[in-house]
Amino acid sequence: MIDAEVLHRLQQTLMARKGAAPGTSYVASLYAKGTDAICKKVAEEAAETIMAAKDADRLHLVREVADLWFHSMVLLTRFEIGVDDVLAELHRREGISGIDEKNSRPPAVG
Repeated sequence: MIDAEVLHRLQQTLMARKGAAPGTSYVASLYAKGTDAICKKVAEEAAETIMAAKDADRLHLVREVADLWFHSMVLLTRFEIGVDDVLAELHRREGISGIDEKNSRPPAVG
């Protein structure tokens, strides 16, 4: 099994790109374009993930999920949210019924 260290290394790279000039890397250019552009990429990758799943193409699905995770991490890093924050939330939810977990959340506003 591959450990989560790859996520931590990726997070470090993404953090380093936050202050870089937009022309120096793809990630730096996304940060420069702002939250809306990053969100658009996350949505695009989510749609591509769904299409790969509907095609039942295992390799394509893995690759699209990797793209989705990557761009989700770009978004999280933009807001100074790290891998450990997400892992802690998954740990908190472990062993809790999905129904119970959802019911424990405050109602959505708006």
